[in-house]
Amino acid sequence: MTDHEKIAIKNKLKKWGLDFIAQRIANTQEAIRHAQEGANSEEKSSAGDKYETGRAMGHLERDMHARQLAESLKELATLHAIQTDTLYEEGSPGALLQTDDITFFISAGLGRRVVDFQTVFFLSPQAPLAGLLHHKKPGDSIFFNQKNVIIRDVF
Repeated sequence: MTDHEKIAIKNKLKKWGLDFIAQRIANTQEAIRHAQEGANSEEKSSAGDKYETGRAMGHLERDMHARQLAESLKELATLHAIQTDTLYEEGSPGALLQTDDITFFISAGLGRRVVDFQTVFFLSPQAPLAGLLHHKKPGDSIFFNQKNVIIRDVF
């Protein structure tokens, strides 16, 4: 695989991640809007504090979505900072590490995803597994999923 092809793969994965996070942000913003509307539309009733309980639950739901939004914005910033036009010789933020069965992309904590029929683990640079991959080079091994996995390529 040429250097150009390696960079193209990383750029494609980064774009996929950015699109994924953007969609997550849009969905969360819509959920916040719905929760706020729900809280605002609770009407006073003669059934005691049902009104206050409904409003409180709407605010709790909105706050939960606001936390999710903050986390997604943080992941978006992390992914924007990743340099995909650089080829790395060892595991570090922005590096893609390939094994026989698994591809790790140290970029943003999006978890296990399938991109173009390939399973990719998107790892936050602060994730424990990313720490385990830090400074790993081709030929090095890690213990992952209860087995010894050998790093075949890093770029």
